[in-house]
Amino acid sequence: MSTAIPIRTRAPAQKSPALQKDASQERQKQMIARHFEKLANAPESRDKVCYTFVPGNLTELIGSFDMLPVLPEINALQSGMRQRSGGYIAEAEKAGHSEDVCTYVKCDLGMMKSGNISPTGTRLPKPDLLLLSYTGCFTFLKWFEILREEYGCPVVMLHVPYQEGGHITPEMRRYVVDQLEREVIPAMEKITGKRFDEEKLRENLRLSAQAEDDLVAVWESAKHKPSPIDGYFGGVYYIGPIFSSFRGTQDAVDYYRELRAETEARIRRGEGPMTPDGVVSEQRYRLVVEGPPNWTSFNDFWHMFSREGAVVVASTYTRVGGLYDTGFRHDHQHPLETLADYCMGCYTNLNLPGRVSLLEKYVKDYEADGFLINSVKSCNSFSAGQLLMLRQLEQRTGVPGGFIESDLVDPRYFSRSNIDNRLQSYFQMLDARKSRTA
Repeated sequence: MSTAIPIRTRAPAQKSPALQKDASQERQKQMIARHFEKLANAPESRDKVCYTFVPGNLTELIGSFDMLPVLPEINALQSGMRQRSGGYIAEAEKAGHSEDVCTYVKCDLGMMKSGNISPTGTRLPKPDLLLLSYTGCFTFLKWFEILREEYGCPVVMLHVPYQEGGHITPEMRRYVVDQLEREVIPAMEKITGKRFDEEKLRENLRLSAQAEDDLVAVWESAKHKPSPIDGYFGGVYYIGPIFSSFRGTQDAVDYYRELRAETEARIRRGEGPMTPDGVVSEQRYRLVVEGPPNWTSFNDFWHMFSREGAVVVASTYTRVGGLYDTGFRHDHQHPLETLADYCMGCYTNLNLPGRVSLLEKYVKDYEADGFLINSVKSCNSFSAGQLLMLRQLEQRTGVPGGFIESDLVDPRYFSRSNIDNRLQSYFQMLDARKSRTA
């Protein structure tokens, strides 16, 4: 049997003159626009505004007090996709922030210094509360210290313990619930002038669980061949509503119901995902990806995969705001306890053995041909330990791993030719392996 590496030809994609948007994408766009309009009008409407983070956010609790959430990471990544982050980062570095500081932080601070104009063009209001849930990223602490100095508003910290032993204990849960009862909720009551409404929180949690069911169905649709979705590049759009401002709302329920119906229709038609190169139906490589994407050259990055027929069937980044596919659902019958479990169960709150085990499960369950790590220069919560993870995954799965490097929103750290060359070499390795086992 010949083991020669076959001559590689790029997979044909059905070209489209314009990327056609599904109805769910249009719905999401309208949802986001309405939310930023509410934020812009908050000073006049006197709505209270809460700045918080994606991993372990308490969106249902924030919504129960009728507060409007703002997520600085989301603003930063959207600024990166709109080619604005480079200028914002330069502003932050002029103010003395190091090149090694998380580029989300510098982008956010630069945006604030430049008028605090949101990615949609509206002005963001000042926060009435900075709600810090510490879930796997020490940078969050310093970030909100800086924002507290700039805005002069209260900060409430919810300290979330790591899953050191790989599971949540009753003592850990009680520790988080105590903070919610004694610190977080009283602070929200004081700022909003409203009493805590447990029934309203329960209703928000019911809505969350409905949306989570449909999101998991979308994620797991990638087990089909061909996969109807791209679970990394396409996946970052799917998670937008549930990981940001809309979890616990009817808008989120409607969005994920529609997205699931679209995905199931693609399965019935035997279609692959829509990409910058059109619909990729010939799927040559099924991949699992670890680490966040690069946002400043997002479509170029995606194109390096889609033109080769490489489809990402699962990724850890799309679980950074909740590991629902491991069985977790928000439980309205235990409102504060379920919020605690959610915070402690986020991907970045897992220890390294837990992350490796999750990636191993994805490689096997989704029948991946390989897994790839995108190591992000300025994101310690993801990049720490990734080379160790790579070696352990290769040993456990027997599937080849690949390694590339970029950054979140700093355009200086995206080397198009370097990443493309590494990916080409990696795909050749996958071809060689397929040839040997044919």
